[in-house]
Formats: sequence, structure tokens, C-alpha cells
Amino acid sequence: MRAGAKPAFFMAKPRTKLPNRSVAIYCQKCRFHLYDYRKGGKGSLVKSFKSRITKDNTESLGVCPQCQTVIGRDAMVRGERAIKFVGGKVFHK
Repeated sequence: MRAGAKPAFFMAKPRTKLPNRSVAIYCQKCRFHLYDYRKGGKGSLVKSFKSRITKDNTESLGVCPQCQTVIGRDAMVRGERAIKFVGGKVFHK
């Protein structure tokens, strides 16, 4: 290791057991039902892991099929594929 270099560390993967709480994710603009998602925790919806999506009503990733609004982008989070949502484009119930 070089002098002054920081050691590399790796982030843990999300839990393999799905959370109990299931939420529906909607487009903020047209209120179209996009996903059913197994969400863990009480926080806001920033990202969704693809392995936790139980029902997908979209044709292309990150785009609302009804109003064609870009709602998110493909990302790699902690070694797992996810959708990172654009702020204010989706809401969940």
C-alpha cells in the first residue's frame, strides 16, 4: 500500500429477505401506477432495488409509459442493480 493511501472498503449488499411492507409507486405528474415495491424503513423513496420490485408496469426503465416523463435512472448501489428516482417525480402509498 502506498504511503498515505486509504484502505479500500466494501459496502454490504441489501438483505436477501424481503421487507414485509409493500408500497405502490406512482408517477407524480399523471398518477400512473408504476411499481409494487417491498420497501424497508420509514424514509423517503430515493431508490428502489430491482430485486424488490414485485410488479412492474413500465415498458422502459425509468420512464412513465403514460406521460413519458423520466422518473429515474439505472444505477448500481452496493453491488446490486437499482433505480435512482429523480426528486419529486414519484410518490408512494
